[in-house]
Order: sequence, then C-alpha cells, then structure tokens
Amino acid sequence: MQVAVIGGTRGLGNWIANFLKNKGCQVTITGRNTLLGEAIATKMGVYYTSSNTQAASSAQVVIVAVPIEFTPQTIKEVAPHLQEGALLVDVTSVKELPAQIMQETVPAGVEVLPTHPMFGPRIRSLEGQVIVLTPQNRGNWYPRVVEFLKSEQARILETTPEFHDRMMSIVQGLTHFAYIAIASTIEKMEVDIKESRKFSSPVYSLMLDMIARIVAQNPYLYYSIQTQNRYIPEVHETFLETFTHLKSMIDEENQEGFVKAMSSAAKHLNDLEAALGRSDKAISALNAEVTHLKESMGQEVGLRHMYSQKIHIGILEELNPDFVRLKENNKITRLKLSNVEVLSTEEIRQWKINNIPLKTFDVSVTFPENSKPDLIAQNIEKIEGVVQAKVIDVYQGQQIPEGWISITLTYQVVDSGLRTEVESILTTFGGKIR
Repeated sequence: MQVAVIGGTRGLGNWIANFLKNKGCQVTITGRNTLLGEAIATKMGVYYTSSNTQAASSAQVVIVAVPIEFTPQTIKEVAPHLQEGALLVDVTSVKELPAQIMQETVPAGVEVLPTHPMFGPRIRSLEGQVIVLTPQNRGNWYPRVVEFLKSEQARILETTPEFHDRMMSIVQGLTHFAYIAIASTIEKMEVDIKESRKFSSPVYSLMLDMIARIVAQNPYLYYSIQTQNRYIPEVHETFLETFTHLKSMIDEENQEGFVKAMSSAAKHLNDLEAALGRSDKAISALNAEVTHLKESMGQEVGLRHMYSQKIHIGILEELNPDFVRLKENNKITRLKLSNVEVLSTEEIRQWKINNIPLKTFDVSVTFPENSKPDLIAQNIEKIEGVVQAKVIDVYQGQQIPEGWISITLTYQVVDSGLRTEVESILTTFGGKIR
C-alpha cells in the first residue's frame, strides 16, 4: 500500500511513517527542509519529496501530520490532488475545523477520516493506546482502518469532531495548562527539585514525573493545543475562577466551605475506589523494578534502554536512586535508572538465543532400562539457559551392564558453563556419565 505522510520528518508524523513502513507499506514523507528530509528518509528506508501535492497525488492513503495551526491550509493544499478511492486522514489534537475542511475540499470518491492518536512519538507499539476516530461518513476504508487498529490491540473510540474537541478541552487543555502552571510556579519559587524529591511522597514523585513529561514536550505544540481548540478559553476562565474561589476560602479560614468544595469535587470524580486502585498500581510499579534489582545485586540482569531499545546484559555491580552499573563483557556500563526496563528471565534467554552463538555438547549416560529417554531430554531442556535437548542414540549391548541402557543426548546452551549443571542433573536423575 502506498502511504504519504505529510510532515513525516518529525514528531508523531515520523513515528507513523516508521510504523507503517515496518508494516510493509511503501511510505513517502514530506517536510520543508529538503536536506533533513532526504537524510531522514534514507535512514528510514522510505521516499522523500518536498512537494506535498506530489506525495498526495500518488498515494492510496494520505496522512496529514503537520502542526495544528498549519493543518487547515495543508489540507486545502493536498486534498484536491488525491486520487479517486483514496483515504485522507489528519492526526491533529483538534478535530472540528480539519474535519469540515476535509469534507469541503476532497474530490468525489475520496474518503476522509479525522483521527486523533492519544499518544506521542515515544511509544513503541499501538497496543493499549487510545485512537479517536471521528468519521462523518463511513466508506470502504473505515472498516479496514478499524480492523487494522484492532489487530494492533489499539483501543478505538468513535465520536463526533465536536464532542472530541469538548473532551480535549479538559483532557488536554485543562491538564496541560495546570501542569505547566505548577512547573512554572516551582521555578519561580526557586525550589531545588532534587532536594524536594528527598522529602517526596509517592504521589508527589508520580506527579512530578507526569508534569515533567508534559513540559519536556514540544512547547509550540502545547501552545497550539491551548489556542486552537475553541472550547479551551471557557475552561481557562472556569479554572481561574475556581482557583480564586478556593484561595479565598483559605484566606478567610473558611474550613466548612473548603471541605464542602473538596468533598463535592471528589463525589463528582466518581468511583474513587477504582481511582485509588489504579494510582496504587502506578506507585507500586515505580518501586517493583527497583526492588527486583536490589535483590539481584551481584547477579546477572538484563536491561532494555527505553529509547534506544539497546539491550544490556551483565552482572549488576551498583544500584543507587539515579543509576545502575553493570559489568558487561568485562566492560562497565552505567545507565540512568529512569531510562531502563528490567527484562524477564525469558526475555534474557531469548536475547541470548538470538544474539550469542550457541554452544553444542553431546553426552552419553547410562540409565536403568525402564527409563524414558525423551522424558529425560525434555527435563534437560527445561533448565534455564538450555535452548534445545534431544536424544540422538539409545544403545543396549556390549560395555553396557545388564538392565541398563546408554542414552546419548545432544543439547545447546547459551553459556558453556551450563555443561556442568546439565551433567549434574543427569546424575541426579540416576544416570552415570560414560
């Protein structure tokens, strides 16, 4: 399938282009900087053109992924050039105006699907991610898009452009505004964040991480979100009125009013037990990996860098609140704790199978003749680090005592040191190494 990602050199557009390329699509990206666009396209293994209309005219699916304020004009630019039977998609955080312009400007026979992926370009897959679809007409493409997203385990939400924008005025407009205000307040108060974390409760640490996640993003994008959604000014005014009202209660020592307001807000949030449960899980998740690493000091661990995806496997030599240090192939590797994920035992095993040359050993063992050779091989294969074990010979005759059989096994391991463990297990089963 031929896909054009208008604005595919950066941000979410670049993520989408990479994702669809890896799914087997023939992808063309566009961007204003030709040198940068060509370099990115070469690295990704996709096509590049500086002409939005050229990319759109030859694609079956055209995805507009430019900044919000440029989206209406870009849609007007490319829409008339789409071929009959094509699909036009936009992925901005505001849906009303893009949806209207797409409907007004596409030629007959072109389907439109205003879309909002509720995630940024830091995710690794669509699994569990919310994608909002706001179709005004469902054509041939719509069920294909839905089926594809479901196959990727994405969570699909269908609504209207108007209702989407109203919800986004809270989900994005209010929360981003409040978080940015908190971060700016902390800055103006000249609070040392590292010092404050020493005193922090789990909720404060989690809140700081969420705030940092917001303010570390593209500030131009977040300004656009605040200014391009027509419902957000009302949200801002209500937020400021509420803040002033709550502050007046504190200033006037109006305990009854404050308690009433807080209790009413809590009641409106609804299902507080579920909310507490989810937040408890989030807090526990912050500590679970650290606890695992503490228990693994001096042992082999596997860590995946969240952004480069590079795997590091080695002996854990040091752990502090900020960094871990591994001895990896006689080299010391120091990694920021917040940037790594701990691999499971199976993930480490699979990585070794895929990346380390396997060692193959054969062993002959005598067992009582009522032994089951295949069952013995199956048990050897269950040993951690053993990739494969199978019977290659069963012998009963000269040099084998009466009532016994000789079983020859071949097995592969990721570490030659496992040979001793395998032979020890065989003798534990009652065998005698020949």
